[in-house]
Amino acid sequence: MPQKVDNPAATDGAPAESSGVKSARRAVDLIETFAANDVWLSLSDLHARTGFPRSSLHGLLRTLLEAGWLEADTNTARYRLGVRALICGTAYLDRDAVVPFATEALERIREKTGFTAHFARRNGTEVVYLETRESQRSTHLVSRVGRTLPTHATALGKALLAELTHDEIEALMPASLIALTPNTITTLEALHAECAATRERGYAAEMEEGTLGVRCVAAVIPYRIPGTDAISCSMPIAQVTDADAQRVGELLAEVTTELGQQLRRAGIR
Repeated sequence: MPQKVDNPAATDGAPAESSGVKSARRAVDLIETFAANDVWLSLSDLHARTGFPRSSLHGLLRTLLEAGWLEADTNTARYRLGVRALICGTAYLDRDAVVPFATEALERIREKTGFTAHFARRNGTEVVYLETRESQRSTHLVSRVGRTLPTHATALGKALLAELTHDEIEALMPASLIALTPNTITTLEALHAECAATRERGYAAEMEEGTLGVRCVAAVIPYRIPGTDAISCSMPIAQVTDADAQRVGELLAEVTTELGQQLRRAGIR
C-alpha cells in the first residue's frame, strides 16, 4: 500500500526551492536597480526597468522596506535605497584586509604628488572604487567610494585588463564599448592596443577618457594572479605635462610593487 504523504511538496523540493531562488534573485536585482539610479523610483518605474510583475514588486518592496534595505517617501509612493545598504557596504570595506595597507599607499602618493589617489577593484567589466584620498586642492566634495566606472574608460580598468590575455579580454568585454567622453576608446582593437602599451610601460594611462579635464595613470597591485586591485592618480589636465604624468606613473608602479610585496609578506591573497 502506498505510504500516505501529508505534504505532497515534501516529495519534491524543486518547485519550492525554485520559487525561493527566483524571489531571492529578484530581490537582488531590485536592489541593484536602485543602486544604478540616483532618483526615487515608483512601482511603475520599477516595473518598466525590471519587467517584474506588479504583484511581485509589491511583495518585494514591502519586504525590503521592512528590512531597512529601502526607504519610502509616503507622499509620492516612491522608494530609494535605505541605510541597510550602507551598513553592509561599509562592512565589506571593514573586513577587507587589503584596505588599511592600500590607504597608507594612497596617503604616500598624495603626499608625493599633491594629486588625488584612488584604490579600486575590478568587478567584471567595471572598476569599483574602494578608497580615495583627495588632493588638498580638490573641489570634489562627493565620496567616490562604492562608485563604479567601465574598465575601458579608466586607467584603473586598463591596468587591470592588461593582466588578462587577449582571449580573456575578448570573452569579457562587449564588442561595442560605451563612450563617456569624446575621447573614450570604443573598440576592442583600440583596447587591446592600450593594454599592450600598459604592459610595456608598467602602468596604464588615459587622458580625458573617463572625465573631461582629467588625466589619470594607474598601476596594478601585484599580490594576486591575475591582479584584481589597482591604484591610480587623477590629475587636472592644465596642471601636468606629459613628463609629469610619466613621473607619476613610474611612482605608482614603484609604490604598487612595494605594496604587493607587503601584502604577500602579510599572507594576504
